[in-house]
Amino acid sequence: MTAPSETPRTVRRIGSPAAAALADLAAIFDDLQTVLLCCERLVTQLSVPEPDPVVVESLWTTALLSYTRCFAPGGRGMGLTEADVTGLQLEGEVLAWHQMLRQLKKHYADPAANPRETFDVGVAVADGVPQGVAITSTRQALPDTISVHQTGAIAYQLSQLVDQRIAEHQGTVLEGARSLSPSELETLDEVELTDAPEGEA
Repeated sequence: MTAPSETPRTVRRIGSPAAAALADLAAIFDDLQTVLLCCERLVTQLSVPEPDPVVVESLWTTALLSYTRCFAPGGRGMGLTEADVTGLQLEGEVLAWHQMLRQLKKHYADPAANPRETFDVGVAVADGVPQGVAITSTRQALPDTISVHQTGAIAYQLSQLVDQRIAEHQGTVLEGARSLSPSELETLDEVELTDAPEGEA
């Protein structure tokens, strides 16, 4: 196949089902990359003597939400499945860990429950007489490094799987675009591309 004679100057938006599916895969890949970034920062945060609980909760919650979103079925069926998880080349109870992560996500995203502490109210009594009200709390443990490493390992393997699917769908979208005539291509909406800042290639 000969190379194009000119450097592409425009990008046209493709509205085909294959293009929409490719966009879904790109979104899933981005979510998995977010999980990996959160896990990397969590490992760093958990390695210090006194981790910042707000930072840890923020990173862990974002990782759980991003991970779970990858398994939403969606209208085009691009979401990952449990079969994808069981097919990974990882040792141990991978599916059980995956299911636990999805349960944790429900816990952290529950709009009616505090994910970090549970509270109880009691009465302070002296000589059989109530003297005041006591509010006690039990704080949930922070995620440990092993949990974070296991989550990152699954996300990494899944990102490789999604990357392969993206490559396959890119070929399908390009093949469909090449079947269009120049005039048909001209009718497609142009996508505005942001220029790189000065000094960048």
